Amino acid sequence: MTAGPLQEPPRNRIALLLPLTGPQAPLGAAMQQAAELALFERGNRSVDFLPMDTGGTTSGAAAAARRAAGQGARVIVGPLTAAETSAASTPARAARIPILAFTNDAAQSGPGVWTLGVTPAQQVRRAMGAAMAGGAQRFALAAPDDAFGRALATAMRHMTSEWGLPDPVMVMHPVRANGSSVAQDLMGRASGGVDAVLIGSTGALARGVAGGIAAAATPAPRILGHALWAQDATLGQEPALHGALFAAPDPRSRASFDSRYEGAFGERPPRLAGVAYDAAGVAARVVLTPRGQAGPNTGEVFDGVDGPVRLQPEGQVQRGLALFAIEPSGEARMVERAPVPGTAGS
Repeated sequence: MTAGPLQEPPRNRIALLLPLTGPQAPLGAAMQQAAELALFERGNRSVDFLPMDTGGTTSGAAAAARRAAGQGARVIVGPLTAAETSAASTPARAARIPILAFTNDAAQSGPGVWTLGVTPAQQVRRAMGAAMAGGAQRFALAAPDDAFGRALATAMRHMTSEWGLPDPVMVMHPVRANGSSVAQDLMGRASGGVDAVLIGSTGALARGVAGGIAAAATPAPRILGHALWAQDATLGQEPALHGALFAAPDPRSRASFDSRYEGAFGERPPRLAGVAYDAAGVAARVVLTPRGQAGPNTGEVFDGVDGPVRLQPEGQVQRGLALFAIEPSGEARMVERAPVPGTAGS
C-alpha cells in the first residue's frame, strides 16, 4: 500500500485590515510591519497573516471583512478608524470572527469587537481614581465640545455614577475659547465647590483654564488632565498646573518596542504601530487555542506596548496606565507605575 502525500497542518489565519492604498498607506505599511514583528518574536510558523486593503474607507473595510471570512480567517486585526470598525463589524459578526480594532473609540466595542486604542474613558478612570485616593469627591470638567471632549464627559458621568459620587459640574466650550472665561463659567456653576477639575484641552487654552480656576477658587481644586499632556512641554509655564495629574502609557514599554522595531526595519515606528503589534500578538494567541474558542481568552492580562491590558467579555478592554505629574520645567514626571488592569488604582 503506497503512502499518500504528507498533508500540511491546518493554517491559522489572521486577517490584517489596513489602509495599504490611499493617503494612509504609509501608516498601513508600518502597522503591517509591527504585526509581522509580533509574530516573528513569538516564533510560531503555523500562523498566517492575510493583509487586506481597506483603502481607508468604510466600504473598503466592510469588503475586506467579507474577504477575510471567505478566506477562513479566525480573527480580524484592525481596521484603523471607528467608522471602518463599525462597517467591518457587521460581516465579521455574521461570520463569527472576532475583531481586534485599532481605534480608541470605545463606542465601537461590543460582543465580538475589542478596541485596543488608549481610550478617554481609561484615562479618566485612572486620573479620577488618583484624585479620589487623595480625598476628592466632587468633580468637574472643562473640555472642548468635540468628539474627544464629549468622550471625556461621558466617561466622567459614568465614573461618578459607578462610584456613587455627586453629579459632575461640566462646561463644554468651543474648541477656540478664552481660558479665563471658561474657568469663570465653570466655577460659577460649581456653587458648592469642587475638589478636582479635569481640563480637556492642551496648550494655551489649558493654561488659561487652569490659571483662571486658581484665581477664582481658594483653595484651588486639584487639576487633572489627559494623555495628550505627555507631549505638551508648555504646560509648566502655568504655575497652577504644577503638580497636575494625568494618566498615560508608561513610556518604558514604548521605548523597548520602538528600539526593536527600528532594529528590524531601520526606521522609527509611528505611534499607532504599537497598537498593531499588540493586536497581532493577542490574535496569535487566539488562533493557537482550540477551535471552539470564539475569541480572546478574556480575563487574561498581557503586556502591551502601552502597558498591561486585560480583555473582558462583551468587548470591554481594561488598560493599566501610569500616573504623571506636571513639573515646573514642563516635563511630565511619572509618580505611579501602571497597575495591573482590574486592580485598585487602574
